[in-house]
Amino acid sequence: MSDMGQIEDTNAVDTEHQKHSSMNKIFVWGVLIVFLIFLGFGLLRTQRGPAKVGEKAPEFTITTFDGMEYKLSDFRGDVIVVNFWSSWCKPCEQEAEVLETAWRQYKGQGDVLFIGVNYVDTEPEAMGYLNKFNISFPNGADLGTKISQAYRIRGVPETYVIDRNGILAFTLKGPFQSLSQITSVIDSLLEP
Repeated sequence: MSDMGQIEDTNAVDTEHQKHSSMNKIFVWGVLIVFLIFLGFGLLRTQRGPAKVGEKAPEFTITTFDGMEYKLSDFRGDVIVVNFWSSWCKPCEQEAEVLETAWRQYKGQGDVLFIGVNYVDTEPEAMGYLNKFNISFPNGADLGTKISQAYRIRGVPETYVIDRNGILAFTLKGPFQSLSQITSVIDSLLEP
């Protein structure tokens, strides 16, 4: 092969290498831009703070510790109390009896549902907590913290009361202090 042929082959290889190098750079920049977009949306969501009164309640499905599945939208027309709790949370213990008493008061009516969402816990610890306080309303684990992320909770306990139209009507950061505090919220949403 002549020197001229080798130069042409080398130039062809260099040109091909430059094309691949350019394609790789475009790909890397594209991935970086997509990553930054997702990061930006995540930061915006975090900046919004917890779900607020007047907003549509974030949809979720939860499987309870006894294997039942509850999908929030299946209960449109009911008042729904969503309580985020953990077995290691001392303020959660303060409101456990009050929540259970309220649940027993409304459970026969058929238009009020309490759902406990167990946050960052182990199933044995959560079951121990439910047994300790004789909790009978539906409770399940927040697998992958998907529900708590949707509601953008800041800690536990937190409670969200959803009206018959699926709108957040009341939120509480921290424990309920009394049965009347819970019932006044629920009763106001049951009035025609």
